[in-house]
Amino acid sequence: MFLKGNILKSIKFKNTVPLPFSYWVLVTLRFALTLLPQTGYIHPDEYFQNVEVIAGDIFDVDVARTWEFDPKFPIRNIFVPKLILGPPLFIIRILNPFIKHYFEIDLRSPYFLLVIPRLFICILSLINDYCLYKLCIMYGQNFRNRLKIFASSYVVLIYCCRSFSNTFEMLFFSILLYLVGDCMLKSDNVIYHQEYLQEKYKHAVTPMERVRIYKMQTHLPHHSLNNVLSLASLVVIGIFNRPTFIGFALIPIFFWLHRGIGSKIVGFADFHARIFMLVVCGIPMVLLCILVDSAYYGYLTLADIESLQISWSNWVVTPLNFLRYNTDVRKLTKHGIHPRWLHLAVNVPILFNVLGFLAGCAVILNTYRFVKGQYTKMPKIQSIRGLMLLSAITPLAVLSLFPHQEARFIIPILVPLVYLYGNSIHICAADDMDLKTLKKLLIIIWYSLNIIFAIFFGFIHQGGIYPFINDLYYENKGSHGSHMHVITTHSYSIPTYLLQLESTTKIWKDRTTKHSFTIAPSTFIHKYGSLPMDQLFMNVDEVLSNAEMRYHKYKKKYKLYVVSPCSLEKKLFREVSKYQYINLLEHSSYYPHFCTEAFPNFPSEDDKSCVKGSKFISYNAQTDLTMLERISCFINQFCLKVFHVKVNETYTL
Repeated sequence: MFLKGNILKSIKFKNTVPLPFSYWVLVTLRFALTLLPQTGYIHPDEYFQNVEVIAGDIFDVDVARTWEFDPKFPIRNIFVPKLILGPPLFIIRILNPFIKHYFEIDLRSPYFLLVIPRLFICILSLINDYCLYKLCIMYGQNFRNRLKIFASSYVVLIYCCRSFSNTFEMLFFSILLYLVGDCMLKSDNVIYHQEYLQEKYKHAVTPMERVRIYKMQTHLPHHSLNNVLSLASLVVIGIFNRPTFIGFALIPIFFWLHRGIGSKIVGFADFHARIFMLVVCGIPMVLLCILVDSAYYGYLTLADIESLQISWSNWVVTPLNFLRYNTDVRKLTKHGIHPRWLHLAVNVPILFNVLGFLAGCAVILNTYRFVKGQYTKMPKIQSIRGLMLLSAITPLAVLSLFPHQEARFIIPILVPLVYLYGNSIHICAADDMDLKTLKKLLIIIWYSLNIIFAIFFGFIHQGGIYPFINDLYYENKGSHGSHMHVITTHSYSIPTYLLQLESTTKIWKDRTTKHSFTIAPSTFIHKYGSLPMDQLFMNVDEVLSNAEMRYHKYKKKYKLYVVSPCSLEKKLFREVSKYQYINLLEHSSYYPHFCTEAFPNFPSEDDKSCVKGSKFISYNAQTDLTMLERISCFINQFCLKVFHVKVNETYTL
């Protein structure tokens, strides 16, 4: 028992050290940025892959269900989004009547619908910090510097507080690394003591001594199948969330299977037993996820179960559909084809900057050592550094094989990168002057770039969408008995759930007449992507004509808005001039709003089209614009403008 206690103590903390104050400041900043809220809009998937669909199910409101949730060929698992986003949305639904009655605060307004799910995800993001902290403690590494670097990354401040499936993937990856690291450490300790006792047993002289050593061997804890059920379930959930999790789980599972291989204690029989148990323990979670998806998408019904008429057609496996879709290059072309070096050359520097640079240097150095045969200078294959290094490299290599590459796909590798190099950019007493100067420069670069990207992606990129939705919500709430049409162009799609529009597909019943009916829509969101101006105004003309017809026939009032980046204002007015009966009036504008879909041109010296109404430029028709005025004119175009479309009074449609 004494030996067993020593082994367990060696696995636990050596001492408990409080976390640094600067780390808590950064955690507070994470929550503060979430509550502001962040008006930036990184990618439509942060809404339409998760929260938009779940909100539609819980609140019975109109939402945009993307092609990924098409029951004919669903490729998105619903279990993980329901598990993570269901609780905060249910809290809103349950508490809203009471909060509204006693405090006159409507939780089903854009601010709370945006912030409360993000706040819940922000709380879950602390699991990443905790796993990193535990790994550092277990392996005797400096956790203070690593936690500060991790918490100051804009990936954590921005991406990890959004409802991306990649955010959930990072969460599962962090837990997986922690569980495998814990198993490796425990196995190393048990194997070391077991080999020591076996050696003692061989050299024991008396039977009494052999019996004593044998009893000590029986007190050693089991380690071969540690956390097998947790690991198997976690890998299955991660794959159903995003099948790309296979690339992230490959190395940790490889290390878990190979613990102690090559020692006198662990052989290939243990290796095969681990594989078998891992597969067996993963089956229940596989069946659960398939069952949930099949029921949600309508493949499996209670009638099928009651009649016991169940066949292969009653089941849907979303990860297989996902892989079938993404292995077809023709389908990926719709979403954008990227060069296979994009992750390595662009996305890694943007996401991880200094850490990515240090990782690249380490890979080059270890490749050189491998070629030269200097294997002793490389990380050991069964060490924690080997686990972390390969866990950063392998997912990057696997995801680079696919021609569709977005930066958010590789955010989970931040955890192993911080573990490996988070302490390397902090100055220590043993550093010489040149190294201290280099580290100071790296620290400045790290914090500067993360501040810039946090502001850009958190508040500037597509930053006009949320303020517009917020205003549209309250305007729509006060416009009873009238229709509202919103046409968007050259911007990301509006998350419909934030408007809380009553469902037009749900069947309602009149309590008195018992008749069933559906609600006719009163707000119409027309998303036209990046259509050319002539085609856009053909659609505007059609929507306006239909609205005018309803107004004259049924006396149904309406409002029609066109929402566009400010950089397209001249093109809009140029095109609308072709329609003498359409009047385009500026309604409101939202700044800042950066979008690559309509990037503004830098004005020339004699371009005074944006001078009118500017607070920073004094208009003078005789002089050219100065460089400062041209820069100001250029910056002013990064906004979102809303135009009110009306029929000229002299014309009738």
